[in-house]
Amino acid sequence: MSDETAITVKDVMTPEVHTIDRTATVREAVRMMRDSRISSIIIERREEGDEYGLLAVTDIAAEVIAKGRSPDRVNVYEIMTKPIMALAAEMQVRYAVRLLTRFKLARSLVIDLERKPVGIVTLRDMVLRTIEDE
Repeated sequence: MSDETAITVKDVMTPEVHTIDRTATVREAVRMMRDSRISSIIIERREEGDEYGLLAVTDIAAEVIAKGRSPDRVNVYEIMTKPIMALAAEMQVRYAVRLLTRFKLARSLVIDLERKPVGIVTLRDMVLRTIEDE
């Protein structure tokens, strides 16, 4: 694979970004996940200088279900991961894969040059597309 035809993160990402307010309950987040058929949600920033958060089904399983907590009484900010890895849409997939594997992550938010969310990318997306296109 040459640099001229290198696959970028934007080529393989899922362009829909589902976001939720940090004060939403876990039940509201689960409802959005179920309705949208997704396994993670981006938590909105409080202000411009703040960072995004991420809530995945694994967080809900470990922090709510396994601990017997009520999904109506837990806000997403209590169990989200923050800050999260954010990859530039223009980054080459080979570098994105290196970053995610180095930090043992399965997914990342994709941002544009203004740090606005433009997609979500997973290791699965990148691996399957890279090997397919070689």
